[in-house]
Amino acid sequence: MDTAQSPDQRAKLVIDQLTLDEKIQLVHGVGWDVLMKGGHGAGIADYNFGAGYVPGSKRLGIPAINLADSAVGIALGAIQSRYSTLLPSVLGLASSWDPEAAERYGALIGLELREQGFNMSIGGGINLAREPRDGRTFEFSGEDPLLAGATVGNVIKGVQSQNVMGDIKHYALNDQETGRMGPGGTAGFNAVIDRRAAHESDLLAFQIAIGIGHPSGVMCSYNRVNGVDACESPWLLTQVLKKEFRFKGWVMSDWGGTHSTVAAALAGLDMEMPGDKYFGSALKHAVQAGKVPMSRLDDMDYRVLRSMFAAGVIDHPVVPRAVVNPFAGRRSAERIAEKSMVLLRNEGGVLPLNASGVRSIAVIGSHADVGVLSGGGSAQVDPPGGNVTTPKPGRPGWNEVVYFPSAALEYIRQHATHAHIAFNAGTDVVAAVALARKSQIAIVFVNQPMREGMDRPSLGLPGNQDALVSAVAAENPHTVVVLETGGPVTMPWVDKVQGIVEAWYPGIGGAQALANLLFGNADFSGRLAITFPRTDSQLPHPQIAGLTPAMYGTETGASPLSHKPFKEFDVDYNVAGARVGYKWFESKNLTPLFPFGYGLSYTSYAFSGLKVAADGSAARVTVKNTGLRAGTEVAEVYARLPKASGEDYQRLVGFDRVALAAGESKTVTIPLNDLCLSIWSTQKHVMERVRGTYTIMAGSSSSSTPLKATFVVAR
Repeated sequence: MDTAQSPDQRAKLVIDQLTLDEKIQLVHGVGWDVLMKGGHGAGIADYNFGAGYVPGSKRLGIPAINLADSAVGIALGAIQSRYSTLLPSVLGLASSWDPEAAERYGALIGLELREQGFNMSIGGGINLAREPRDGRTFEFSGEDPLLAGATVGNVIKGVQSQNVMGDIKHYALNDQETGRMGPGGTAGFNAVIDRRAAHESDLLAFQIAIGIGHPSGVMCSYNRVNGVDACESPWLLTQVLKKEFRFKGWVMSDWGGTHSTVAAALAGLDMEMPGDKYFGSALKHAVQAGKVPMSRLDDMDYRVLRSMFAAGVIDHPVVPRAVVNPFAGRRSAERIAEKSMVLLRNEGGVLPLNASGVRSIAVIGSHADVGVLSGGGSAQVDPPGGNVTTPKPGRPGWNEVVYFPSAALEYIRQHATHAHIAFNAGTDVVAAVALARKSQIAIVFVNQPMREGMDRPSLGLPGNQDALVSAVAAENPHTVVVLETGGPVTMPWVDKVQGIVEAWYPGIGGAQALANLLFGNADFSGRLAITFPRTDSQLPHPQIAGLTPAMYGTETGASPLSHKPFKEFDVDYNVAGARVGYKWFESKNLTPLFPFGYGLSYTSYAFSGLKVAADGSAARVTVKNTGLRAGTEVAEVYARLPKASGEDYQRLVGFDRVALAAGESKTVTIPLNDLCLSIWSTQKHVMERVRGTYTIMAGSSSSSTPLKATFVVAR
């Protein structure tokens, strides 16, 4: 085949040579659970023991598609004794506000996928944090469409730089786990939302990410949107995704998310995953009967094949394989973790710790003596040697809380070589307080386990962790709290402690990164990608729709998968509309615990000289490091749209990381995203700017934008 031809041309040439059976074979796959039942891939020699498999065509030189769950690293590794690097959570990555780091994040995942024999990633989660108690919040990139889109788009870009196909999910509005699937695997809860609000929030995040990363696949979600299954919605799949967003790849269902043949195919679904119940012989018969046009089947195949050519998986097959480099992966994970952690509180300059001057440190809680917490579900990367808290053969269980071997205690000791450092598990509050009382510094680690298939019933820390922190802080005025969480948590003890660090799920290099930051070998440059509310009552939905103790009866709020019946219910996203996260807080005049974009540093910064281009395409601002050490500030640019927009909140429209030596100033030009300066026209069905005066603001967080400038749209 002529490699000089475009992916479009090459795909069309292959389609012309496919038989009907071969065309059908290309639009459905098999899941790992089914394949595993039959020995080595149920007799399929080229199955790679991943999340899914789509047969290729040896006759035409088209390789099989081997898909792997890989949100934060490659899952299911223990099946074949494969090692994969555990990266920081995607929410942590987003909190770095660093598109280049996001691309490196994706490139590492893509490289390890290739080395293990996979040619498609099914990471790419970008559901906005409408529901911060969602058990998959750690897999996603926060609450703002621009930051989320830039983060995930660049992850996809990095994955595909390794000649591996990337995807983006879950399309769309699958913003909670509770009720995501109905009885028997039917579509789950119904997300109710105005189309303008959808276009300016959740769909906008997809649009921005697709424009940056050009993913091979989009995975549609389990839930319904405005009464229609997401995987058979002509509006979502064809009108918005393929026409408005000009998406050239293919749409696959989430696993078990296909519910029909003709309706799904005509709506725009291109691939059933897994199995062939609807897109196997049933689709063949529908094509033969004229219920699904042959042209539609050809388009389904074309989208798959074109993506394979465009990503390079045909010209650059994933053989021969290579051994994953765990050392390079660990170094990358550590560097990204350093950028992702956020310093939330530093009263009295308790941090950085003086390595040569500190005499004693109490390290308390959250298994900090052996490891760091990871996120669960299909994103769970299998830990080397097993779960470090309860090592045993085999993969971790679905409900298991898994820790990776990266021990903060060890690296704190490496920094403070002259200090007496002791550990207490934190399970006995009295013993923990006794250790804290006789220590100069107390570092309390707390955690919030999260995973797919569950939501947390509240933002509070589980168990007795709040009581533990309060008790330790009452005895030791120099208490620092390290949060290992999948999302925001409430902190009733916030004013009682001197220091608070949000470490997220920090990955295999997390303990090293944390120690570097605590002792000042690196500076905090992370900024929150998600708002931290003071209480659940500040959320648009103080209680998660559909989640009640009577239904689920567990502290963690475990929500049903397909096997548990439940009453269908609506989730009214029109309560907030496009006002997700910080926009909701501003419009309701609510003061959060910590605002979106917030984060402290060991130095200080000042902003000046904001200017905006007459056409609103860019802003210029000067950032000065006014402190005594080098650091990196994030310059955040927000816009308040003209009154004609009808909005009462600001929007993030641009940002840039600015590295500065002590006393140094830099003037940076920050492009302003046109989509984020636009509203959805319900008449024209396009994003467009409104007439009037736009106010551009710049500063260090959504609640600190002291500089203002304007530009006018006259027509």
